[in-house]
Amino acid sequence: MKILIIGASGMIGSRVLREATSRGHQVIAAARGLDKISDAAGVEKLALDVNDPRAVAAAAERVDVVVSAVSPRSSGDATKDALAFTQSLIAAHRQTGKRIVMVGGGGTLHLPDGTPLAPLVPEAYREEAKAMRRAYGLLVAEDIDFTVLAPSGMIEPGERTGVFRLGGRVMLAGDDGEGRISAEDYAVALVDEIEQPKHFRTVFTVGY
Repeated sequence: MKILIIGASGMIGSRVLREATSRGHQVIAAARGLDKISDAAGVEKLALDVNDPRAVAAAAERVDVVVSAVSPRSSGDATKDALAFTQSLIAAHRQTGKRIVMVGGGGTLHLPDGTPLAPLVPEAYREEAKAMRRAYGLLVAEDIDFTVLAPSGMIEPGERTGVFRLGGRVMLAGDDGEGRISAEDYAVALVDEIEQPKHFRTVFTVGY
């Protein structure tokens, strides 16, 4: 397949890029700045502003699927950023019909008792969590082909084990009650979903 990864220079996007190319996919690696994206076989680097729907649509025309791995923190207003790039992705989808796979936030999930997770995340990440929850709401309101993969709790660089659990909208927790997933295993789950789609117009989660 040919995949557009927007935000390919970030912590998660870079690992999705690595996982996709390791499986033989061709990737357009897009970001505002390209200095953090290494040259590699099968990778085309593209300077792209995710808030420019025309530019996103032009890039989407060239691929099979669009991955958004953008963090809503570029302007300091997480909600404004999340809604802006989500609306841009929606507009690009309307023009191209290409599937959108979004890197979501754990705040989109619920606890087993149904309590929304967003207000409970650490304060440093709370506004971003709430913003990504609203971004998911924008996608649901549209008749488009999308999937959101939310990490269960903490996501950070780690080991690629290939061993993890998938779930719906309820956070997956370990024996200690905490949810976590390495960025490497998150990338495995996301590329699996690209290759064999199983979650349509919904959010699902990955965790240990």
